[in-house]
Amino acid sequence: MGKKPSLNIAIPVYNEEAELEQSVKTISEYLKTALSDFSWNIAIVDNASTDSTLAIAKRLSKTMPHVRYHHLDEKGRGRAVKKAWMESDDDILAYMDVDLSTDLKHFPPLVRSLLRGYDFAIGTRNAKGSRVFKRGMLRTITSKGYIALIKLFFWVHFTDAQCGFKAVTRQVVREVLPFVQDNEWFFDTELLLIAEKAGYRIYEEPVTWIDNPGSTVRVMKTAQRDLEGLLRMLRERPWNRLLRRYD
Repeated sequence: MGKKPSLNIAIPVYNEEAELEQSVKTISEYLKTALSDFSWNIAIVDNASTDSTLAIAKRLSKTMPHVRYHHLDEKGRGRAVKKAWMESDDDILAYMDVDLSTDLKHFPPLVRSLLRGYDFAIGTRNAKGSRVFKRGMLRTITSKGYIALIKLFFWVHFTDAQCGFKAVTRQVVREVLPFVQDNEWFFDTELLLIAEKAGYRIYEEPVTWIDNPGSTVRVMKTAQRDLEGLLRMLRERPWNRLLRRYD
């Protein structure tokens, strides 16, 4: 038998003491059967939490053999994902939100797509076959309007930039991640834009997604920063630097 492909799943967290332990145990139990053909580990990345999140992460890393943790002194989902991915030597790098809004049944096909020649895999709430529940009108409008803007100005094909359910190959981490500047919520969009414009193959998995009413995302503030990020991408076009580097 050949060596199992290795997989790292990053979970960025900020003040998630209420959900962290149960979510990590749920993910772990699911992966034991659903991805038994992989050698996998879970990396909890604490972003300067002020509650007991870090203490819980440390305890889980001691009691669960597949769990490790990182601690950062600054907040930012992008910063957390970069930390976990760049310090891992696994074949496939993934991340998911701690609230498990996306049904875990979509994770195996997401990950396995990268063994079939895709470079990047994303969960999408906007493609045919996706099912979205309990998302409010404001978040629906901003989400669909945002992807429409991206398609209008950048002529890309992916249908969801912000779903916290993604996986990439080590090649993407090595070649694309160094060009991603954002360390917060725009990180996902920037990584996707650079990857698609540079010719990397992106797989989309239509997901079942249930909105978490306790989410700490501030919709309008995040939307403003996303727009600022898109304007920067239009000006700088970082994929051109990537294409020149690997010409």
